[in-house]
Amino acid sequence: MKLKTLAQNDDLISKIEKWSHELGFQEIGFSDIDLSTAEKKLKEWIERKFHGEMHYMEKHGKKRSRPNLLLPGTLSIISVRMNYLSVSNHINKKTLDHPTKGYISRYALGRDYHKVLRKRLKKLGMKISNEISSSGFRAFVDSAPVLEKPIAEKAGLGWIGKNTNLIDKQSGSFFFLGEIYTDILLPSDSSSKNHCGSCTACIDVCPTGAIIEPYVLDARKCISYLTIELKGTIPVQFRKKIGNRIYGCDDCQIFCPWNKFAKKTELGDFQSRFNFDSLDLVDAFLWSKDIWLKKTEGSAMRRIGYDQWLRNLAVALGNAEKNDRVIKALISRKKYNSEVVREHVEWALNQHN
Repeated sequence: MKLKTLAQNDDLISKIEKWSHELGFQEIGFSDIDLSTAEKKLKEWIERKFHGEMHYMEKHGKKRSRPNLLLPGTLSIISVRMNYLSVSNHINKKTLDHPTKGYISRYALGRDYHKVLRKRLKKLGMKISNEISSSGFRAFVDSAPVLEKPIAEKAGLGWIGKNTNLIDKQSGSFFFLGEIYTDILLPSDSSSKNHCGSCTACIDVCPTGAIIEPYVLDARKCISYLTIELKGTIPVQFRKKIGNRIYGCDDCQIFCPWNKFAKKTELGDFQSRFNFDSLDLVDAFLWSKDIWLKKTEGSAMRRIGYDQWLRNLAVALGNAEKNDRVIKALISRKKYNSEVVREHVEWALNQHN
């Protein structure tokens, strides 16, 4: 693979930045591939078992923290971010713990971000390849062993906050990240400075106490993990704390002071579909599998499957305002063919006993 050193080619950098904005990315940055500090933190995190059942976090060895092992010949990384917030934080706060409505993490309200970003990243990679008459590259969007947040931090796209999310002081944290690994040697941007200061808002509002100390998340307690990654029974001690959150959790972002600067997306792809931003819990719980498949077509929510959807909704209905609709809906699933769903339905009914 021919080495292409373009550190002095300011014209190419300007073109890449221009192309990225034309493709809908709000920010772009460049970094080298040294992730030794992040590798050490990841190792310690896994040793403490904070990844729970996310075994993919450890099965790839050092490929996650050493880009040239994942894609041999990688010399530089191009990082991009794209805003996805389609509903204001004022409305988000009102929806949290609503007595009849479910809360879905705002990144999942529209089309599956993997597809949206990856398609545009590939176009950016091809534009670069055409400009310099061939280069090796591969685009990633949360779909391979890639340490996207440490990479983005090195590229100057923001800092990793106490809630372990990437934060930018002009744009908050409601954005997606994507990367292009390339064999082109590009100049690196300066890493972002941390602006969390003495603020502990994210730690204080976390419903389950998953942020056990600043910058350390025990995923096993995180509602996003419990409702998405965890495939079996949700531990009883977390069910009341989950409230009405039926897919993911945004509390640590909603109450982060920097998100008063969060920019709403202009992309139609990320706008809420089927009233997902204000979903009636009973209605959603009574959807047949066919209806659920239709409404979640092209959505990131497809990954949890129908039974897990019912499990999450059963918990939310157990925390909902008691009325005949709720009780009848839960009773209708008492003999559902999934033991996990039945167990959560029974728990929910007991909450209203």
